[in-house]
Amino acid sequence: MTLGGFDTHYTEQTRHADLMTYLDAAVTAFHQDLTAYGMADRVLIATWSEFGRRPQENASGGTDHGTAAPVFLIGDPVQGGLYGQAPNLAKLDTQQNVSFNVDFRSVYQEILGSHLGVDGTDVLGSSFDRIPFIRAAAV
Repeated sequence: MTLGGFDTHYTEQTRHADLMTYLDAAVTAFHQDLTAYGMADRVLIATWSEFGRRPQENASGGTDHGTAAPVFLIGDPVQGGLYGQAPNLAKLDTQQNVSFNVDFRSVYQEILGSHLGVDGTDVLGSSFDRIPFIRAAAV
């Protein structure tokens, strides 16, 4: 599914809070349905954006396109927590972007290998650092 509206160049604080509330309600309802049907342990929800945001607020109360967007992984198969480091706002690149410290291909590789049982190298063409965010399957 796609949820638009995150291109918040203006009035970001209010708009972002509304969008996250909507996302929370949708994911919660979906997870409740999965649980009711006994399927919650089989589904992993991954969220991502095709672009990040710059850390500085612009003149319109929003932020401009940047890099290093977060990924949220949701569901019973996920071992909760923060993976990677928080962005270092004192070390921005020459375009004033935060730098990523987790390669998104590592996230995809873990989903492919640990959740879907597919060799990530076959799909991604290479191997990336492992990020163990999938719970071990119950035997």
